[in-house]
Amino acid sequence: MSGIEVFQPPLRLGEIKAQEAPRAPIARLAAASDSVAYDQRAKGETIAAQRVHSAFDSRQPHGFDVEQLDEMPRVAGDAEWQCLTEALYFEARGETLKGQLAVAEVILNRVDSRNYPGSVCGVISQGSKRLHACQFSFKCDGQPEKFREKKAYERVGKIARLMLEGRERLLTDGATHYHTRHVNPSWARRLTKTADIGVHLFYRKPSRTASR
Repeated sequence: MSGIEVFQPPLRLGEIKAQEAPRAPIARLAAASDSVAYDQRAKGETIAAQRVHSAFDSRQPHGFDVEQLDEMPRVAGDAEWQCLTEALYFEARGETLKGQLAVAEVILNRVDSRNYPGSVCGVISQGSKRLHACQFSFKCDGQPEKFREKKAYERVGKIARLMLEGRERLLTDGATHYHTRHVNPSWARRLTKTADIGVHLFYRKPSRTASR
């Protein structure tokens, strides 16, 4: 789009190499409606931790409160946060808040699975060095990864922070795959559909039934 100034994020992403991380499930914390502390660090200066009310109440039957999310302080983080924020921006910034959370769940479900790399950066960059092997299309579409929408970047950054801090994954029933509605990949026929959220359909591998 023309006439839009490129937004520079608080931390330069650059070329982030996949990190080797111990394979252990990401901790699940207390109820998501509790206050969430943010210890922000940007440009080498430590900003005092702030306690804010989480926008995500797992007891809500429908949707999430975007206004509360936008009122939270701006966040920053380490390489894992950067990788998840980047993926949410390019894969789901136009989605509803629920849809963005669902995409984050898939990435973290893969981190917890022994079938995928054990870090967020590893999951997102998997296959990006091989032709037609990318797991996330933005990693090999040949386009420069520029963040042009400041508000969208800050919002997905907050979602990434909450998910990495252990927000319970309630939306996709353990999904490790998703695709948009306008495609019909052959691999989807081999998986179990778990959710239909926004423009994406979500899947996981079928549960094995014990033989008698």
